[in-house]
Amino acid sequence: MVENRYALAGRVALVTGGSRSIGRAIAVRLGGAGASVAVNYCRAEGQARSAVEEIEAAGARALAVQADVSDPRAVERMLEQAQAALGPVDILVNNAGVLRRTPFLDIPLEEREWIMHTNLRGYFLVAQAVARRMVAGDIKGCIVNVSSSSARIATPNLAHYAASKGGITMLTRAMAFELARYGIRVNEVNPGLIETDLNRADVQNPDWLAGRLRGIPLGRVGRPEDVAGAVLFLASHDAGLMTGASVAIDGGSTIT
Repeated sequence: MVENRYALAGRVALVTGGSRSIGRAIAVRLGGAGASVAVNYCRAEGQARSAVEEIEAAGARALAVQADVSDPRAVERMLEQAQAALGPVDILVNNAGVLRRTPFLDIPLEEREWIMHTNLRGYFLVAQAVARRMVAGDIKGCIVNVSSSSARIATPNLAHYAASKGGITMLTRAMAFELARYGIRVNEVNPGLIETDLNRADVQNPDWLAGRLRGIPLGRVGRPEDVAGAVLFLASHDAGLMTGASVAIDGGSTIT
């Protein structure tokens, strides 16, 4: 019998932005592998509680916990609540993010700051707070940052979003380098075109979709579950020698 090296029983995961789309798929997949899961949300309380119910129905423990990840005090409260209910976090998935399509010349400073605060500042704050607790508790855990193919490829109307995702890539590498001495692994996934709440209107536009599919060798839109499978792998024993890696989940759109 082959050992199940993807089993996460006894481990505790925190998934930021875990109430919807990619985050929810990740939280459910980790819970299905046996991890206890803290599902973070900012405003979508009902959806977070629905995700918790789905995880619990599969036999794992789960908790919905509210926090704005760009607020350091809210982040600390979130970690305290998660640890009190489930135990110390040893798997962090940084996923909470926002997107708005605006031509570069028209991007207002407020919109740029909103995107950078959530997508980059939020990842930094949560990762730093979790890593500090891991080091203090001698926990050899793992962190997975959800970036984007926009970290590698420029597309119209996403200058601020792409900059935030490119920042996540270098944050991942720098964290991996510094935290390796503590046995903490840090990797990232780079989803391409995945249908989510943020882009569903675009995906359902036939003209827009046809243009995007021409640049995807596999010729299809991804599903949140495609990303969740890669995150489960990175959290598993089989990825034990991986740190600082970027895993493209984009149907081949970044091959060239």
